[in-house]
Amino acid sequence: MKLYYLPNACSMADHIVLEWIGQPYETVRVARDALKSPEYLRLNPAGTVPTLVDGDWALTENVAILNYLADRFPDARLGGDGTLRGRAEVNRWLGFINSDLHKAFVPLFRPANFLDDESQHEALKAKARANVRVLLARADAHLSGKEWLANGMCSIADPYLYVVLRWAEKQAIDLSGLDDLAAFRQRLDQDPAVHRVLVDEGLA
Repeated sequence: MKLYYLPNACSMADHIVLEWIGQPYETVRVARDALKSPEYLRLNPAGTVPTLVDGDWALTENVAILNYLADRFPDARLGGDGTLRGRAEVNRWLGFINSDLHKAFVPLFRPANFLDDESQHEALKAKARANVRVLLARADAHLSGKEWLANGMCSIADPYLYVVLRWAEKQAIDLSGLDDLAAFRQRLDQDPAVHRVLVDEGLA
């Protein structure tokens, strides 16, 4: 397997899952200006990361890759507790992170996609920070008394939340009072597999 990634992008979630699984894999760091190159677009027509190549097959979209890895390596027990409801809980939180939280960062990353007038960008970012804070507070409340998002066990949803928390810190989002999220972040920071990923991506 080969994972194409950008450092600190959502592809880091797949990178962490690959480390947790413990099977051989390779990583390819894609330069941002190479995302739209003909060579990369043949793998991923959207010109985004992540892309996972497994044999002669290329899979795109973060949630699809995370679920594929959970199903391909069931012994790692990253897809839930083995029940239908357990798997649904994992996908509930994957959906929340991917569709709500991740999307809420877009005005912070690319304000020009929303407003041409640069003088309005800071106001847009302030509103986006407030929106992200509301969503993170929801995750914090859910984590009260829990170590992991779903079923009391680590899953493919957790590293995606970890990545988003790293973005929140970088984007100066107010995380004060979100103590359960802070504890969650600390657990992942101290995970040896996560540390290896941070080193590999040049972020340690």
